[in-house]
Amino acid sequence: MAFIPEGAKWYLAEIVNEITVEGDPRNVVHTNLVLVRADPPNEAYEKALDLGKGGETFFQNPAGKRVDIKFFGLHSLNVIYDELEHGAELSFHEKISMRAEELRKWIRPKEKLAVFAAIKPSSGPDYASGDIVREALDMLHTLRPDSSRHERNDNES
Repeated sequence: MAFIPEGAKWYLAEIVNEITVEGDPRNVVHTNLVLVRADPPNEAYEKALDLGKGGETFFQNPAGKRVDIKFFGLHSLNVIYDELEHGAELSFHEKISMRAEELRKWIRPKEKLAVFAAIKPSSGPDYASGDIVREALDMLHTLRPDSSRHERNDNES
């Protein structure tokens, strides 16, 4: 068994979900990195499985196609060695004998980091929730000023 520090209470689990859309042969796989609060590793494992299973659902997309989200399993489960605070190490990877050229290619400039990347529409199947999309459109419609009223105010000036 891996080294688990005394008093460890946080774990990182990578939960793998498979998303399928009725009539589309492609699947979408999401790997979600989640925090798990547990004491011994077996409890962390069971809680991670519960989180994965708890995320299983189905709904209709905007085109009325059934979307299924199924828990596929865990990719990883690791203990967090430090207390959760600014600068705490959550995970690490080790590489041996990495050439400087390979290391330079591995480092990304700020604009290439995911947090600064432009949002790109998915090229996969539409797995958006139809109910949520309709609700958002209804909210936008409610918040949008009435165009005839807006024109009237412009004419009054």
